[in-house]
Amino acid sequence: MRKRLGPQEAPTPGTLKPATPRYDGRSLAPGYTASNSNTRISAATLQRPAPVVQAASNGNMGLNSDRLRQAMVQRLRAQGVSDDRVLNAMAAVPRHIFVDEALASRAYEDAALPIGHSQTISQPWVVARMIAAVCEGRTPTRVLEVGAGCGYQAAVLSQFIREVHAIERIRGLYELARTNLRALRLTTRVRLIYGDGTLGVPGVAPFDAIVVAAAGLAIPQALLTQLAPGGRLIAPEGTTSQRLVLIERTGTATWKRTELEAVRFVPLKAGIQS
Repeated sequence: MRKRLGPQEAPTPGTLKPATPRYDGRSLAPGYTASNSNTRISAATLQRPAPVVQAASNGNMGLNSDRLRQAMVQRLRAQGVSDDRVLNAMAAVPRHIFVDEALASRAYEDAALPIGHSQTISQPWVVARMIAAVCEGRTPTRVLEVGAGCGYQAAVLSQFIREVHAIERIRGLYELARTNLRALRLTTRVRLIYGDGTLGVPGVAPFDAIVVAAAGLAIPQALLTQLAPGGRLIAPEGTTSQRLVLIERTGTATWKRTELEAVRFVPLKAGIQS
């Protein structure tokens, strides 16, 4: 079961804060239309299982990681994630190799964990929820992840997405993600980019889906314009009060906006950090 937060308890960065989805009536950017934000994002079913990732163990975790991952997947299913593509991908990727060895024993808890540079690896529920939302009823071919961090979410995406582009602005995390993806032999399936995620990757766009792993006051216009027609973007939005926002491009200059659960992420920043 997910831990519910008490009245005075703040959520950990990159974690889900249970809340009833609602549209709060704030003004929308040009071209946005409000939709029924109480609609639950269900998930499509899987036609084939994700490939199993082979990786070196992190300390002694390799001995128990399969069992712990299966328990994590069962918990995610109980929490409402029903897309078997996402669940199989989460089961295939060894999350413990993406965190410091000292934290490996906590890798399969439903918690965000520090990865250095004041950043976190998001809790498994948030990763699964965001991917399932942009993939509902479809299989994107080209996906952009903004905020690659340690590379975990890109590794999960690569299990059933043909073309994954992941951009990271912090040089140390870019190097960490590259090391982790190499350990899993995923560098040919994930294109990792060191750069400013708020600008997207215009030379590769359009994208069928964009997943943003940091919260800004508003979704950068550059990312909205890099969505393919019918494409979806999911991102946390806000500062002290944040909420997941699902955007679908409905036309040349129109987007539909749906607000989902309350969350807590690290801030979305422009520029690069060496």
